[in-house]
Amino acid sequence: MMFLGEFQQNITEGCRLALPKKIREKIAGMDVILSKGFEKCIFGYAPSDWEVESLKQLGSPISDARSRNLKRYMYSGASEVAMDRQGRFVLPGNLKSYAGINEKAVVLGAGDHFEIWEESVWTENLKKIEREVTNE
Repeated sequence: MMFLGEFQQNITEGCRLALPKKIREKIAGMDVILSKGFEKCIFGYAPSDWEVESLKQLGSPISDARSRNLKRYMYSGASEVAMDRQGRFVLPGNLKSYAGINEKAVVLGAGDHFEIWEESVWTENLKKIEREVTNE
């Protein structure tokens, strides 16, 4: 499954987010797995893609402290959320707080997953990324 694009979305009073149609169509009829991203965003996965990513982490040695910490980070903040027919779901409070999301969010495709960012944080991060990839 390949997630592409960048979309501005509003967060409703009930902390609901509607996934953009192009992303929603990829995961129609499925729940979504949400977890903490690495840059103060939320990662979103189709269940089958989450399982693939999880297996990578589960294969790492329990004796390695970094591996244990990554597993804790990845699994403790994860939630399985149900989407309604319009592709809306409630953002879990812990993830909403972690990403600092208020009224405006950006949903973007990141290949094997999608990401949910607070709009101003994404804007700043995108500027940084553009400088890095253009060597400016």
